[in-house]
Order: sequence, then structure tokens, then C-alpha cells
Amino acid sequence: QVQLVESGGGLVQAGGSLRLSCAASGGTFGNYAMGWFRQAPGKDREFVATISRGGASTNYADSMKGRLTISRDNAKNTVYLQMISLKPEDTAVYYCAAALGFPYRTYAQTNSYAYWGQGTQVTVST
Repeated sequence: QVQLVESGGGLVQAGGSLRLSCAASGGTFGNYAMGWFRQAPGKDREFVATISRGGASTNYADSMKGRLTISRDNAKNTVYLQMISLKPEDTAVYYCAAALGFPYRTYAQTNSYAYWGQGTQVTVST
């Protein structure tokens, strides 16, 4: 059983930056591809970014491409999401998730992920 705890959310002005972190425990972190998703009020949960088990492969949502960097530190059992040039429409609860997967594979579908964190709120003001 993998436990995931997100941190780093908060209130930021439009154009600002945030770095989210997700600490994992209870499993072998390097066996899991990791993903970030977000859910705004009244909307479905949507894909944001994903990174393969070893960190060699990444994939980003088209809507945020160029403003995101996902990374991981397998020695620290942590995945990060650096977000820049934030917009009010980026306001959402951001979730990290873990998926058992093949090396170098990334996963953009929610149903690929077996484990989810509780989420961290990101609010971008105008």
C-alpha cells in the first residue's frame, strides 16, 4: 500500500510560480510511474503531468505545456511539479498519483493509477 502526501499548494497571483511536492511511503518508489492531476470545482479530474519510474520520460497536458516541469528524486521518494506563469484557470485541487508501470512508460489516464494523495489546493488570483 502506497501513501502519498502532497504539499506546496497555496494562494498565488497570476503570473506567479509554485512548486508542489508529493512524498511517498509504503512501497518501492522506483517501481511507480508518478502523475499529477487536477480538479476544479464542477469539473472532472484532468491530467497535468506524468513521469516514468526512473525519470527518463515525461509527458504534459497540452493546456499547460511550457509552464510545467515534473521531476522526481527516487532517493527521497518524492515527486515534484514546478509550475510557472500561473493563470486563474489553473485554480484547482492538485493530486499526485502512483501507477505500477513499465520502465520508461508514462501514463495520462486516471484509471492507470492505483494510489492517490488527498490533494493540495492551488488558487491563482487575478
